[in-house]
Amino acid sequence: MTFTPYAPPPRAGRREWTALVVLLLPCLLVSMDVSVLYFAVPFLSAELAPSGVEQLWILDVYGFVLAGLLITMGALGDRIGRRRLLLGGAVLFGIASALAAYAQSPGMLIAARAVLGIGGATLMPSTLALIRNLFHDAGQRGRAVAIWSGGMMGGIAVGPVLSGVLLEHFWWGSVFLINAPAMVLLLVAGPLLLPEFRNPAAGRFDLPGSLLSLAAMLPVVYGIKEMARNGIEVPSALAVVAGLLAAAAFVRRQRTARHPMLDLELFRHRGYSGSVLMNLLAMFALVGSAVFFTQYLQSVRGMSPLEAALWNVVPTLAVGGMAPVATDLAQRMDRAFVIAGGFLAAAGGFLWVSRTAADTPLWVVLLGASVYAAGLVMVMSLGTELALGVAPPQRAGSASALLESGSELGGALGLALLGTLGSTVYRGDIDGAVPGGLPAGAADTVRETLAGAAAVAGELPGRAGEALLAAARTAFLGGLHAAMLGSAAVMVLGALLAAALLRGVRKQPADAGGEGGRQSVTGGLADAPAPGNGPAGAAGGPEAPVTRS
Repeated sequence: MTFTPYAPPPRAGRREWTALVVLLLPCLLVSMDVSVLYFAVPFLSAELAPSGVEQLWILDVYGFVLAGLLITMGALGDRIGRRRLLLGGAVLFGIASALAAYAQSPGMLIAARAVLGIGGATLMPSTLALIRNLFHDAGQRGRAVAIWSGGMMGGIAVGPVLSGVLLEHFWWGSVFLINAPAMVLLLVAGPLLLPEFRNPAAGRFDLPGSLLSLAAMLPVVYGIKEMARNGIEVPSALAVVAGLLAAAAFVRRQRTARHPMLDLELFRHRGYSGSVLMNLLAMFALVGSAVFFTQYLQSVRGMSPLEAALWNVVPTLAVGGMAPVATDLAQRMDRAFVIAGGFLAAAGGFLWVSRTAADTPLWVVLLGASVYAAGLVMVMSLGTELALGVAPPQRAGSASALLESGSELGGALGLALLGTLGSTVYRGDIDGAVPGGLPAGAADTVRETLAGAAAVAGELPGRAGEALLAAARTAFLGGLHAAMLGSAAVMVLGALLAAALLRGVRKQPADAGGEGGRQSVTGGLADAPAPGNGPAGAAGGPEAPVTRS
């Protein structure tokens, strides 16, 4: 019997780490564009005069299109080449940014934001897939994914700050034009530093599957966001049901198609399916709690939007080094327990913030927020890295897209469910404090949000206004406490699931032997099919790097 000696995977050098810096550019911009409009809405509303419905679409259409096209673009990158898709998306993102900056009507701005969503959907899975192709060593890949995760969270936190600074000196369109220089830099440096990879066995693009994935994600995300905004109503519930039916049809299509977009065999890996679930739960708590924390800074502590955005960055900066720490811990012990520890740390942080009172010092609240942010960073960075390590390199694009889709869905669910929980508690607490004699419209405004209550209180004379505002702030804190306790409960559930689903899932030496860069995982209840089996076709062969220039 002949034994083939084990060859360790190649380690990344200066070129690969420099390429990672280039990949952070689209990562930062896509995440920033989710939040960059927060301060710009009053300015563009004054100039373009959108209706209430148009304003909602200006804010939401980017996220809708991004979520709906992630799976499609991930599969497309596997077929035409991930660098090609990334650079094409950069061109589209830059053009759409210019169109948005100089929009002359609400309809034009909505259309430009939709095109931005298309560009963003090409960029997100491409960056993660290229990281999988650049970093073959498991330890280096873990650190690269940790940096990528930090860039994502940093972009979301920095977006409102950058928006506020730009709007103090320039017109509202500048929040979009900031994308252009970064896209130009990506187009120049990308061809020089990023290798091209595609799956030679991917087959024809599955257009019916693409349409079904769009029909599944768009109605579900739309329906959940509408529920968060208006409560459970017939149109939003029907949208969610329609999306779920389309999702069932999509899964059936992937099982029967000759060249499916997704390798459903991935879900037989506890490592992959568990990681998707862990990221979904983490984003559920992160997005759902962020809404309350931002309102707390502005409406309870009376900060300006820019001041609140600056303080919001503090937890992100405080935990910047936690992702690499989590990666190092996962190399010394079972990552299931590291991820469970991250969930428990996040639960502790949420419980800490749930004790916030009107007179709690700001540093105490920020410290609690830093604790839960640190725990969530640990969960998301390790979950993302594990999912990439389990997925075959030739399927990295579609695997990354599905991971991102799960995160988008988790964020929408968190916004809807935690938002509804907090709003319900707020309305119940404020009902008894609404003064008699108010017009019906004003009373409804008080019951709707703390900001509405503050506006009504400002029109009331003397002590009546002060009493209403104090009662509204107390009621809002009750809603914040409920949302934070709900987040803590979900985090405890996440810790239990991580320990149960991911325990014993250990990575073997990556990208070695005759499996063409495929990473094997042991300890799963149902491991991946052997090379050459399943929808991937010739999965056992190495993925072809098309060019290295």
